[in-house]
Amino acid sequence: MTFITALLPEFDHEMKTTRSLIALVPDADASWKPHAKSSSIGGLALHIAELAGYAVATMRQTELDLTPGRDGRAAREFVSAAENTAVFDRNVAEARAAIAGGSDDDLMVPWSLKGGGRTVFTMPRIVVLRSFIFNHMIHHRGQLSVYLRLRDVPLPSIYGPTADSPM
Repeated sequence: MTFITALLPEFDHEMKTTRSLIALVPDADASWKPHAKSSSIGGLALHIAELAGYAVATMRQTELDLTPGRDGRAAREFVSAAENTAVFDRNVAEARAAIAGGSDDDLMVPWSLKGGGRTVFTMPRIVVLRSFIFNHMIHHRGQLSVYLRLRDVPLPSIYGPTADSPM
């Protein structure tokens, strides 16, 4: 079994679970924050939807500079859960294709994240996928589940039943 074939089922599972949460963000509560220093629920959902797209850059480039305007992505704002979920779906489809089209050798290529031309980190692509993409998204998905709970939105199963959703 290759690393790619081992990664894809995990990717599929985590993306399906993530989608089930971002689709629940109440449009009317998009600007709600649990604390003044926190992101808004809409902003957090938007960030999660965009994270999947960074897997494409990870697989097709050897570096990415996240300085605004340098990554080729236009700044977006949360409009609705439906639009955000559609963005997520497109990003996930493109990311899955990029990962599936790679090889184990591709996963070992060093990849760098930059900010303002300065290197933040350099790691093999496989580590970037697992940490900067998968784990980063799972971390924010956990935050989003708390935000949703605080807004009294019933939570779907994530890794097992919730108080709202038995398996």
